[in-house]
Amino acid sequence: MKIETTILNRAKKYFVLASAFIFFLTVLSFVTQQGPWKAPASADQKKNPLASNEQSIAAGRTLFMKDCATCHGKKGKGDGPSAAALGVDFTDFASASFQGQSDGALFWKISEGRKPMPSFKKQYQEQQIWQVVNFIRTLKK
Repeated sequence: MKIETTILNRAKKYFVLASAFIFFLTVLSFVTQQGPWKAPASADQKKNPLASNEQSIAAGRTLFMKDCATCHGKKGKGDGPSAAALGVDFTDFASASFQGQSDGALFWKISEGRKPMPSFKKQYQEQQIWQVVNFIRTLKK
């Protein structure tokens, strides 16, 4: 009886330690993922094939308001109605640091996504992603 209790207590300890370790790895993964979001050099060098004209910007605005503004806000300030619930600090799209990114970097980020932001590469055609990039460029100060 005493041996069974000892074995059971050891099993509980190992289970608690294993659970704590898995929790630690999960938290570490989330924290690491939420660090600076940098596009790869290959994406950074990609050029926007669309002219930034009224039609392209209007189409991008429509897509942005439909799928992005709920978190990023209508002016890209990160103040959309769903933003607070996500517990993420959103970058101000009008900031110099954000606007200093290449069109290719923005295209890559929209395409790939990063939690909690979904990937849009299956939802949008390439042209549509470029249109969103063109609209985002109008949000600078």
